[in-house]
Amino acid sequence: MSRTPMAFEMVPLGDSALLVTCAEPKLDWVALGHRIRALPECLDAVPAYRSLTLHFASTLPDPEGRFGPALGIAIAALLKHPPKPTDAAQHILPVCYHPSLAPDLDAVARHCGLTTDEVIARHSAPLYRVAFLGFAPGFPFLTGLDPSLNAPRHATPRQSVRAGSVGIAGNQTGIYPAASPGGWQLIGCCPLPLINFNQDPPTRLQPGDQLRLEPITLARFHELLEAQP
Repeated sequence: MSRTPMAFEMVPLGDSALLVTCAEPKLDWVALGHRIRALPECLDAVPAYRSLTLHFASTLPDPEGRFGPALGIAIAALLKHPPKPTDAAQHILPVCYHPSLAPDLDAVARHCGLTTDEVIARHSAPLYRVAFLGFAPGFPFLTGLDPSLNAPRHATPRQSVRAGSVGIAGNQTGIYPAASPGGWQLIGCCPLPLINFNQDPPTRLQPGDQLRLEPITLARFHELLEAQP
């Protein structure tokens, strides 16, 4: 049986980038990005949930966003036969769910009709996948959250969220790599840094990586925090 080609759309972003979108929900944008990034002239391929932004070393051939024949044929071939997911790096990150580091844990438990212990157990059970990095440098958007923990963002974001805070927003969870404003429901904190601009790459996690969260005590949290350089 022949496979129906996926319907992709490509539109220009400025004069040297393309935004690729597709309605196919199971498409692995990370794997596709790795393949396209290897093409000549492609500087970077940045995945999101339902799109891929391609950055090129030179200006696209015309302002309408139609690119040269060779590059266009190569990209079209990859889009017609998307690659399968590749082996991913796996990480275990410690997370402390103590109330002093989880200002929204009780509210999330009430919203979901669970006890706080049940929220912690369900939040730390899945094998998460880093869908993409965004919002702030190194901020991982993680897929795999237990559907029973779906909780809305705050109507009014906090002006400051501490680095390492673990939050929930809708059907996703994430970790703030640095102190910043934020509106996610904060239910824990990770003592390990997610970003270091003196390293290459500067981010601990990469799109496509797999991740487990390991609950730790408050005492262990402070031990790990104090051990950081």
